[in-house]
Amino acid sequence: MRSEIVAVGTELLLGQVIDTNSSWISERLAESGIDCNFQTKVGDNLDRIVIALAAALARADAVIVCGGLGPTQDDITREAIAAVMGVPLVRDPVVLTGIEAVFAERGRPMSPSNARQADVPAGARIIPQVGTAPGLICPVGSKVIYAVPGVPWEMQAMIETAVLPDLRSRGGMASVIVSRTLRTWGLGESVLAETIAHRLDALDAQGDGAPTIAFLASGIEGVKVRVTVKSEDLESATSALDAEEKLLREILGDVIFGVDDETMEAAVGALLAERGLSLGVAESYTGGLIASRIVAVPGASRWFTGGVVSYQSSVKFSLLEVPVGPVVSLDSAAAMAAGVKRLLNADVGLATTGVAGPDPQDGVDPGTVFVGLALADEPPIAEALQLFGGRGRIREMGTISSLDRLRHQLLARPPRR
Repeated sequence: MRSEIVAVGTELLLGQVIDTNSSWISERLAESGIDCNFQTKVGDNLDRIVIALAAALARADAVIVCGGLGPTQDDITREAIAAVMGVPLVRDPVVLTGIEAVFAERGRPMSPSNARQADVPAGARIIPQVGTAPGLICPVGSKVIYAVPGVPWEMQAMIETAVLPDLRSRGGMASVIVSRTLRTWGLGESVLAETIAHRLDALDAQGDGAPTIAFLASGIEGVKVRVTVKSEDLESATSALDAEEKLLREILGDVIFGVDDETMEAAVGALLAERGLSLGVAESYTGGLIASRIVAVPGASRWFTGGVVSYQSSVKFSLLEVPVGPVVSLDSAAAMAAGVKRLLNADVGLATTGVAGPDPQDGVDPGTVFVGLALADEPPIAEALQLFGGRGRIREMGTISSLDRLRHQLLARPPRR
C-alpha cells in the first residue's frame, strides 16, 4: 500500500499553524507498515485542492485528506473530493441528525451552516463524527480517499478506529515500519556520513528489506542518525534495529550520546547517577541555560545540587573565589568550576565563561568560550572552544558543548559498583 497525506488549510501555508497532524498520521502509517511517500499542504482553494488530490491519486493507492470539513465557506474538502470522484454532494439525513444531537447535548443552537457538514459525495461511506464533522471513505476506482477533520483529537480517533483498519484490510498484508534515532554530537553531517559510508554501501548491496539510514541535521541538538526497518512484525523489526544500532555504535563510538528523545542533559545525568556523583554549575555567558536544561530532566534533584549565574566579574571574584584578573580565559573557567564545586558541596563542577557577542571582551573575540571542569579530587581543567553564529546560537551551542565535554570526562570514569 502506497499512501499520501494532503493537509488542507491556508493557515498552514502562512505558517500560522504548524502541521503536526501530518506527522502524527505518517507515524501511525509507518507503525502499520504502510508506506507514505509524499505529503502535501494546500490552501483553501477548490481548484488547487482538486489538483493536489488528483496528483496524489496518480502516485498512491490511498490518500488521507486532513482538514476542510468544517461548516464555514472556506471548508471545501467535500466539494473537492466530489469533483475528483465525478459525483454530486448529497445531504445525508442520518449525519444531519447526528450533528443536531451534538449541539443539543452541548445546549447550543445549531447554525444553519453546520448542516453543510452532512453533505457527502455520492458513494462515500461515513466515518461517524467525533465532533460535528463526519469523516469520509471515498472510493475512486480501485483507490481510496479518506477525509478526516483537522481538529487533532477528532482526526486521531478516526484514523485509529476507521482509516487504519480499512487500509490494513485493503493492503491484505501485515507489516510494520519502525524507526530508531541515534543522537550524535561532535561531527558534522557530511563527516558523519563519510564515517559510516561503508555501512551505507553494505545496506544498499542487500537491496529491498535492508534497514535504511538517514541523517537529520538538528542544529543545536546535533545530527540525528535515523535507522528504519520494515518487517513482518514488531519483534523482528526491533531485532533488526538492535543489530544495526550495535554496528553503528561500533563505528561511531561515544559520538552517540542518546537514542530517540534522550537529550544530552539526560545522558549526562544518567552517567552522574551511575557513578554516584553530584553536579554543580557556574555559568557566565550561558546565563543559566545549562541549569535550565538540567532541571527539565525528571529526577535531576538526585544528582544536581544547583547553579550559580556569575555574570558580572565581581560575582566570580567574591562568590566563586576566582583570582582577580581577566575572566574570559582558561584559568578563569577552571577556577569557576572548582569554586562552584566547593560552594555547592558537589562532586563535580562545570563552568562556562566566554564571549557571546556582539562585542569583544578582555581582548577575546565573540564566539570564543571556555569550559571548566572539576571532577572529584582531580585538579580542575579547562578547554577553549570556538563557536559561530549570533549571540543566541553561541549561548545554545556552548550549553550543549559544555555538557558534552562533561559527558566525555564521565565516560572515562568507571561506574560505581
